[in-house]
Amino acid sequence: MDDNEPDDEAQGLRKVIHVDMDAFFASVEQRDEPELRGLPVAVGGSSARGVVAAASYEARRFGVRSAMASARAIRLCPDLVFRKPRFEVYREVSRQIRTIFLDYTPHVEPLSLDEAYLDVTDDLKGIGSATRIAELIRARIKAETGLTASAGVSYNKFLAKLASDQNKPDGLCVIRPGDGARFVAGLPVGRFHGVGPRGAEKMARLGIATGADLREKDLAFLRAAFGSFGDYLYRAARGIDLRPVRANRPRKSIGGERTFHHDISSGPALRETLDGIVEIVWERIAGAEAKGRTVTLKLRLSDFTTLTRARSLPRAVAGKAEFAALGHGLLDEALPLPQPVRLMGLTLSSLEGRERAEVRPPDGQLSLL
Repeated sequence: MDDNEPDDEAQGLRKVIHVDMDAFFASVEQRDEPELRGLPVAVGGSSARGVVAAASYEARRFGVRSAMASARAIRLCPDLVFRKPRFEVYREVSRQIRTIFLDYTPHVEPLSLDEAYLDVTDDLKGIGSATRIAELIRARIKAETGLTASAGVSYNKFLAKLASDQNKPDGLCVIRPGDGARFVAGLPVGRFHGVGPRGAEKMARLGIATGADLREKDLAFLRAAFGSFGDYLYRAARGIDLRPVRANRPRKSIGGERTFHHDISSGPALRETLDGIVEIVWERIAGAEAKGRTVTLKLRLSDFTTLTRARSLPRAVAGKAEFAALGHGLLDEALPLPQPVRLMGLTLSSLEGRERAEVRPPDGQLSLL
């Protein structure tokens, strides 16, 4: 371990809440169209080349997931009901939720329309506990929007986000100071952000199945096996995260990435996958009314090596067709690849004007998992 490596999971101790709306887009559609309640609903395009942008919990029980080709989703769930995205409605609901957050703390870091970190270390209302604040926020969201939210409460961002996933939907989980490493120890490594199914398989071959197994590996071993990603894994296994909640930081990009269940090596399969990512990301770009000049392709290979290719224009990307063409051009430049691909992402950046305030930072991009 390096001399400056943190060895105490409670370093940077704060009171952090992660709030994540439950199946947000699909839940809004079910709220506004009551006859959809209880039915499997997908938000996205139902055409042959359409892609699922979001799926209700009823649809997820059939295996339907975001970023899935609509044709496959229909095969899995023949009764699936599609609705086109209504981003203006989603943005308005998101603004309602943001107003609720700001009533409890000015330290709100949005990750997307449907999730955010809140630092409530300073108890402005004298409520007495972060857990109680989370309960009050969830109750107000339900009362004022008719939607449910899950929340995680802990002493850093990494643990708060893990906690919010623990009891979904409409759940609350608290990881108290001193319990972080123990909580992480019992989790399968696939729950760690960025690992994914193929990463979990590689770890299994190395004898790593849980957070406890991961913690037994020293930093040198993890760096040798996973490169710079090993530093993140080393800290995560110990429940360490020193990142602050950053309110109102400038937004730099909007994009998405997808981790594959099986590594992909053929050019045609990668191009088809890129088409799906383009559909999802462009819907986000259009919904945020974002304009940008730079398109970046990200490829993570089977050995966790990450390749990026980017192209910048002298003016904003004109539309989805040009965005797709630039993405495919970058992919063609990268082919053939030395190894199969386990993750692919596409991002629009160099954003212009007021749109910078409406999209996500690059370190918190929309996941297409």
